[in-house]
Amino acid sequence: MPEYPQVELDTEFGTITVELWNDVAPNHAANFIKLAEQGFYDGLTFHRIVPQFVIQGGCPRGDGTGGPGWTVNAEFNDRKHEKGVLSMARSSDPNSAGSQFFICLGREHCKHLDGQYTAFGAVVDGIEVVDQIAATRSAGQEEGRSGKAPRINAAKVIKR
Repeated sequence: MPEYPQVELDTEFGTITVELWNDVAPNHAANFIKLAEQGFYDGLTFHRIVPQFVIQGGCPRGDGTGGPGWTVNAEFNDRKHEKGVLSMARSSDPNSAGSQFFICLGREHCKHLDGQYTAFGAVVDGIEVVDQIAATRSAGQEEGRSGKAPRINAAKVIKR
């Protein structure tokens, strides 16, 4: 099994450690590492939370419309979108991923993403933190928006 790079996402609910699949999505893995090293994710939120589907973060505007100022071309691969998989959010253009990412909350509601979005990593520690973040969505909020968006305090590369 390959030794994958790892990034820690320190959140207000605890730490999520993700491995980055640089064998199937090298450009997405490198982009995520670059953004983490630049402190891009520090202070951003999980601005979109859809129960049983995904938690999404990485938007500097906090509303799903922002990015880092560049895009990464799609690297579709055979990895399945299942619980804990890290994938890049994008617009309708497959080559529009930038900084926004999501973590899948389960296979049933994410399998339609296979081959359509670039899966580039997975949670290796802290899946209970992902579940806590997923549970923060307040009743009566606009679909997919949390009441008080959970914050990413810092992202740190812990293994290259």
